[in-house]
Order: sequence, then structure tokens, then C-alpha cells
Amino acid sequence: MFGLSPAELLKVVPAILFGLTVHELSHAWAALRLGDDTPRLMGRLTWNPLKHVDLFGFIMLVVAGFGWAKPVMINRANLKKPVRDDILIALAGPFSNLACALLLVLLLKGVVALVPFGSRESFQAVTSVFLVFIGINVSLGLFNLLPIPPLDGSHVVAGALAAKSAAGAAVYFRYGSYALLALILLERILHTEILPVGRAVGWVVRLLLRLVGLA
Repeated sequence: MFGLSPAELLKVVPAILFGLTVHELSHAWAALRLGDDTPRLMGRLTWNPLKHVDLFGFIMLVVAGFGWAKPVMINRANLKKPVRDDILIALAGPFSNLACALLLVLLLKGVVALVPFGSRESFQAVTSVFLVFIGINVSLGLFNLLPIPPLDGSHVVAGALAAKSAAGAAVYFRYGSYALLALILLERILHTEILPVGRAVGWVVRLLLRLVGLA
């Protein structure tokens, strides 16, 4: 939380809690729809953020810009098509964040239409909150689509590998997380962007705003 003003924290913290809850709940919902009730039995089909947020991972996300939530556990034995369904469950999280960002942009469009009926200061305050929520959801969506374990996008690659070599998929998952950590640390040490997420987030947010005539 260092480097953030109290006013910024009041926007960032709820936005992260909301984004993580949407993300993990979507994993749980997708698993249930595909035949696995493990997330329901573990209490993950809820909008309560406390069921989804890992405290240390949340603090790291606010402070350092990267972190994690409690993973949604699934039982692949309950899935009709384990490889395909595992990919769909994984992708449900990031795509729900991107869909949420689009919905928030549409709501912001409605708020902008109300400008003549309110003070400019109130409008700017509300708009800044919307932009933080939009940015956080786009960030969570795009970052988790990276094909590097343990991120959600890695399940697509793992599924392709598993079709050819189960051992190859196991190695990919075992060592991929170390590669991700190394890349993140290198970014911090070199003060440069290696993973193209930051630029992509800015581009997607501008595109969404442009689509509704706000940019």
C-alpha cells in the first residue's frame, strides 16, 4: 500500500476485491456448469470476497502490482471432457473480468449523460472510480490470459501438450511458475516492462472508452 494516497486506496482496494471476486466466482460457476460441484462444496459460489481473497496475495497485489487469490479447486474426474472443460473453467476467470470491464464502461457512459444534472466535481470523482474499476478488471483479465503457469492462460497450452505428452504438460506446469516469478522480478530490477500487459491494458481501456464515445 506504500506510494498510494488514502484517496487512491479507497478506490484501488474495493476495485481489486471486486475484480478478484468476479474472477474466482466465475471459475467456480463454470466448474459447476461443467459437472464439478467441488467449488460449491467448498463455499466458493458466493459474492463474499473473504471466501476468495488470500490476505497476503491481496496485500502483494496492492503493494507490488502482482499477487493472487485463493485458487478454486476442481476435481477433473467430475468433468465430462477433462481437458476441454479444464480450459473452459480456466478461461472463465479472465474473460469475466473483461466482460465486467465492458459493462462498467457502458455504465460510465450512462453516468456521463447525467453530467448536466450534477456538479463537475462529483462527476470527476465518480468517473475516476469507474476508471480504476475498469483498469483493474482489464489488468486481471489480460494478465491471467498469459500462457505461463500458474496463470489461467497456461491451461490452454497445457491442454495442447497433454494431448501429445502428459509428461510434457507436467514439466510445463512444474517449472512455468518459476519463469513467471523470474520475469516479474526482472521487471522490478530493470525498471522495464518485459511482459506486455501494461501496454495492452492501456490499449484495451482506450478501445473500450472509444467504442462508447468516451475517448
